[in-house]
Amino acid sequence: MSEGSIVIGTVTRRDLDRFTFTNENFENVIVDLANGESAQKFVEDAIKKYENIDAAVLTVGGFAMGKIAETKTSDINTQYQLNFETAYNIARPVFVQMLKQKYGRIFLIGSRPGMDAAKGKGMIAYSLSKSLIFHLAELMNHEAKGTNVVTSVIVPSTIDTLQNRQAMPAADSSSWVTPEKIASIIYYYCSDDADSLREPVIKIYNNS
Repeated sequence: MSEGSIVIGTVTRRDLDRFTFTNENFENVIVDLANGESAQKFVEDAIKKYENIDAAVLTVGGFAMGKIAETKTSDINTQYQLNFETAYNIARPVFVQMLKQKYGRIFLIGSRPGMDAAKGKGMIAYSLSKSLIFHLAELMNHEAKGTNVVTSVIVPSTIDTLQNRQAMPAADSSSWVTPEKIASIIYYYCSDDADSLREPVIKIYNNS
């Protein structure tokens, strides 16, 4: 934003009061990304106002533990809606716009359990829902082949947030990855220096 970029962040009405970040180049918009029509309108409004969308970082998602014996299809559906439908609802109209403008970078958020079944043990619904993110990125990149539109999946290790520190007070957080580091890596992949890169999976593990 210090270089003049306009950033639009989405938030639910329930979380609006807890979001206090302000900047003249930042807009906060209430959007239900679980609703395809709502996500579509949000993207259309952004295009009308700014014409192009250079990059999209899609971070909405959820997590749940559960082994196969205790995971029902309803649990899988919940994680599917949280981790895949929300991503697809916003990625689809953004992708269509980027194909029209012949440039853009989309960053989906994957996970190690979604990438490696062995790491998904004990979190079946979450692992299955996140695995679809990788397949979606592949399909989008195949469809965009020959263009300068690239979809990448960010795969972080444990992120150093207040919530994770509170949930795992005995863990060694020095090996975790900070949100600032993830943001700087995404920024690099959006820069002219990375214009020729076509990385489908970006692993940000620090020392984990």
